[in-house]
Amino acid sequence: MATIICMKWGTRYGPEYVNRLYAGVKRHTKMDVRFVCFTDDGSGLHQGIEVLPLPPIDIPERVASFKPWPKLSVWQFPLFDIAGDVLFLDIDLIITGPLDDFFTFHPGEYCVIENWTQIGQGIGNTSVFRFPAGRYAEIFERFKRDPEAILKAYKVEQHYVSAMIPEQKFWPAEWCVSFKHSLLPPFPLNWFKTPPLPENTRIVAFTGKPDPDEAAIGKWPVKAWYKAIYKHVRPTQWINEHWTDKDLGLNSRGRSDGRG
Repeated sequence: MATIICMKWGTRYGPEYVNRLYAGVKRHTKMDVRFVCFTDDGSGLHQGIEVLPLPPIDIPERVASFKPWPKLSVWQFPLFDIAGDVLFLDIDLIITGPLDDFFTFHPGEYCVIENWTQIGQGIGNTSVFRFPAGRYAEIFERFKRDPEAILKAYKVEQHYVSAMIPEQKFWPAEWCVSFKHSLLPPFPLNWFKTPPLPENTRIVAFTGKPDPDEAAIGKWPVKAWYKAIYKHVRPTQWINEHWTDKDLGLNSRGRSDGRG
């Protein structure tokens, strides 16, 4: 059985993000999958999702609330009963193609996206990564010993992980793309052209803004008026076609908001 994990904390993303991710996994895998969500609030999640509490980690609130440092908690060992090769997915992803190859690509090794904005610099983007449970527990242990030193030395969690695993393997570039960095036409073409979905794409990541629900309707929230001149996205219909949990039905914990 393949193991896929994700994390949801705080209030930025509702349960529909996890449900739609789970639905995408179900649609695009042929193997049996154990899908685990580590969260501080499991209400509204589909009953097929295994809900576990957030793994313990001590992170200063000044960074825990707006940067993805809590993701370091999945490197601890033991991590509940998680074993073998584990695929981690951010919840603000859209799955558009087959996922089984993510488990057969360099099995037993750490695999990750090559960060779209730092090509050739050895930096992985941890929106999608696979790791052998337990092998790199020192990532968590070192942070646990002196979190302030790590936070001072590295801007974000993925820089730290890349430094700790220089032998990392990058996924084929066409598998995982960034909506903002790979698909969005450059200004001023973004006012006239809708972001395309390449045929061989399997996962679309949404880093920063816009979020999937915003991009689907052509909304890019900005605070400064002048940024709205170049931060623009046309309504992108294929998002609604792939980012849906309608095929899961209403079998959720606590509530179902009815959005598909």
